[in-house]
Amino acid sequence: MNEEGTSRTRVGLVLNPVAGMGGRVGLKGTDGADMLTMALGRGAEPVSPSCILRFLDQLGDRTRGIHWLTCSGDMGADILLEAGLREGDDFSIAYHVPDQRETGPDDTRRACRRMLDAGVDLLVFCGGDGTARDVLAEIGDETAVVGVPAGVKMFSGIFAVSPEAAGEIIAAHLEGTSEVGEGDVVDVDEEAYRRGQLAVTLFGTMRVLRVLSLIQDAKHVTSLGDEGKVQDAIARYVVELLEEEGDPLIILGAGTTVEAVARRLDVPNTPLGVDVVRGGEVVVSDASEEDLLRVLSTGSDGGARIVMSPIGAQGFLLGRGNQQISPAVLETAGGPAALMIVATPHKVRSVPVLLVDTGDGELDKRLAGMRQVISGYHDVIMMRVEAASAPSD
Repeated sequence: MNEEGTSRTRVGLVLNPVAGMGGRVGLKGTDGADMLTMALGRGAEPVSPSCILRFLDQLGDRTRGIHWLTCSGDMGADILLEAGLREGDDFSIAYHVPDQRETGPDDTRRACRRMLDAGVDLLVFCGGDGTARDVLAEIGDETAVVGVPAGVKMFSGIFAVSPEAAGEIIAAHLEGTSEVGEGDVVDVDEEAYRRGQLAVTLFGTMRVLRVLSLIQDAKHVTSLGDEGKVQDAIARYVVELLEEEGDPLIILGAGTTVEAVARRLDVPNTPLGVDVVRGGEVVVSDASEEDLLRVLSTGSDGGARIVMSPIGAQGFLLGRGNQQISPAVLETAGGPAALMIVATPHKVRSVPVLLVDTGDGELDKRLAGMRQVISGYHDVIMMRVEAASAPSD
């Protein structure tokens, strides 16, 4: 029996089918038709459908308390059908995507408006910061939202820390134990981002469902000040350690602390990308997942090291903005032991734990636990790493 409109919670679901496709191919986003074409040309594959399947799997039988209002095709209905839900009984189409064309931001906005007009109790959307901006433009503060993370960059404070965490938030809402707070919607200029310039702009705030630490904080950009001296001290120690290891293949992640390591190595780097260095030379600049796997398979006889720094305020080590360092790359480099984590004391104080969401739940569990973090010259502290894909009970 269709219980829509009676005891079941009416939840809107909007899926951005191209969100996150630029990550593993090194494009730092897919906003704009040209970038999507480039991502597809590099062999990019959809990311958001698997994220929604993880979200729905975490909800499990609790989906019986929901009647979904969604979009046709790959903006929602297709993935609900794949998950075993039935149109009419379990979900209804609130927005029909016009045939024979690719979807875009206007479709997200129109879908949100249709769902508001249909009286949804809350809205779940899947994408990145660009999708969040589209949702904000139409939703404003009219209803609460939860973002299922699937983009390349997700700096806004309205995303769950993982698809599984989003499932737990919705479950808590069904049980009446969630809270409604405010979350910032922020984004960066993707063109500047690709040039290695990070400037975060606040576009507004939205009502967001919250459950303890399952919603991430918004990314903030701070001036370096004395941080630069600390970063250089960290870099000196990292270079000493790398020299002691002989001639490893060095994969440099994003961030200003890792940039300081590149300066100490006397090599140019891509501040918001991933570079590969060996013997004082850049082997690959702004690498994709494919680039990393190729270099690792042909040139890592001396071992490999991945130098990474977590995102400030959020604490994400893997799964935000560095999807090029995929599970396959990490395993080929030597597994979790290949990681060399760096962070200034200021950054360490800003995050209680480090989070990983590689898309491989088993790998995330192996990464979890206490890990060394280089925080100064000959200064190493222990920090807990947690799998964002395994929310706490």
